[in-house]
Amino acid sequence: MIGRMIDANLKPIADKVHAGERLSAADGLALLKSRDIWTIGELANHVRQKLHGKTAYYNVNRHINYTNICALSCKFCEFYRKKGQDGAYEMSVQDIAEQAKQAAAGGATELHIVGGLHPFLPFGYYTDMLRAIREATPAIHIKAFTAVEIVHLARIDRRPNVLAGVLRDLKDAGLGSLPGGGAEVFDDRVHDEAFKGKIRSNKWLDVHREAHKLGLMSNATMLYGHIESLEDRIHHFCLLREAQDEAIANSESGGGDTSGGGGRFQTIIPLPFFPDGSELEHLPGPSGLDNLRMLAVSRLMLDNFSHVKAFWIMQTLPMSQVSLDFGVDDLDGTVVWYDITKVGGADTHQEVGVNELRRSIIEAGYDPVERDTIYRQVKRDGAEWCVVKEGRDVVTA
Repeated sequence: MIGRMIDANLKPIADKVHAGERLSAADGLALLKSRDIWTIGELANHVRQKLHGKTAYYNVNRHINYTNICALSCKFCEFYRKKGQDGAYEMSVQDIAEQAKQAAAGGATELHIVGGLHPFLPFGYYTDMLRAIREATPAIHIKAFTAVEIVHLARIDRRPNVLAGVLRDLKDAGLGSLPGGGAEVFDDRVHDEAFKGKIRSNKWLDVHREAHKLGLMSNATMLYGHIESLEDRIHHFCLLREAQDEAIANSESGGGDTSGGGGRFQTIIPLPFFPDGSELEHLPGPSGLDNLRMLAVSRLMLDNFSHVKAFWIMQTLPMSQVSLDFGVDDLDGTVVWYDITKVGGADTHQEVGVNELRRSIIEAGYDPVERDTIYRQVKRDGAEWCVVKEGRDVVTA
C-alpha cells in the first residue's frame, strides 16, 4: 500500500501499477518530473517485491578493459586515448588469458570484457581472445563487447549480413552474452553533440536483435544526467521496451536460434554521468535523488525486464543499498578492475569482496543470492562453485 501521497498527479499512475497495467510515455515523464520520491520508490518496490521478494543478487566477476585506444573522441569519456598518447595501452591475447586464469582461481563466474574501438587490431584478435579464455577457463562465462564494439568489428570484417556473421563467429569462439554499454541515450541530437561518430539507437538495437536471434542474452544501459532531456530518457525506455517485446515474441514463437534458449534483455543498468575530466566537466551531473528516481522509473517503465541493476561502481555502494528499496534487485559483482569511470578519485583497482557485498545487502534488509551471468543461483565453497538448477546442483567449476 502507498503511504501518504504528496503528488496527487501520481494517483492514476499508482492505480495502473497496482493493476499490472503498462505505463505510457506520459506516465513516465510525470514520474521523472515529480518530487514525490517516496511514492515513486514505493511503487517501484511494489513491482520489485512481486518479482523477486526480498532477494538481492550479486555475482563474482572480473572486468577486463583490453584497450583504451579508441577511434572515437566522445565528449563524455575520460577513458579513451589515441595511439601513442600517454597512458594508451592494448593487452595481448596471452595477457588477457592470464587475467582470466587469475579470475577463475579467485572463484569468478564471469568475465566482463569491453574496450575502445582500436583502429588497428584485426578481427582475429577478438576471436583469438575468446578462444584463449575458453581454453584457459572453460567454466567461466564471457560477457563481452558492447554493440558499439560489435559494429566496429563488422566494419573490420566486411562481409554480407555482417552483424549476424560477426556475432555467430564470436559466439562460436566462446562469447556467452552481451553487456549493455554504448547505448548512452537514444536521441540523435544528443548523439551528434556528445557522442559524435558513435552508433545511433537504431544500430545499437539492431546488434542486440541479432544477438537475441542467436540465443544470446544481453543487457541495456542508459547514461543520464548530461545534455539529454527528461523526454529523451523516456523515449529511451520506450524503445528498449518495444525491442524486448519483440525478443520475447520471437522466443515464444520459436524464432531465431532456439539452441540458445531464446535471447532477450536481462537487465537495465541506469548509469549516472560523471563529468570530471571529460569535455562536459562544466555540467553538474545527476544528484542522489535523481539516481534513485531513475532506478525506480526504470523498474516501472520496463515492465518486461526482469532485473534492474545498481552498478555500485557508479552509484556507490551506500547508494546501491538504498536503491534496493527503489526497484533494484541486483548490485553487480566484485568487479576488481574498472578503468572506464572513477568515482571520487578512485583508481583502476575498484573491488568489493563477497563478504562486503553480502553484508551491504543484509544491512539493507534483503537476502543476498549469488548468481551467474544468466541469473542462475550459484552454490559456492571458496573458489569452487556450481549452479543450482531446478533443485539440484549442476557442477560447472
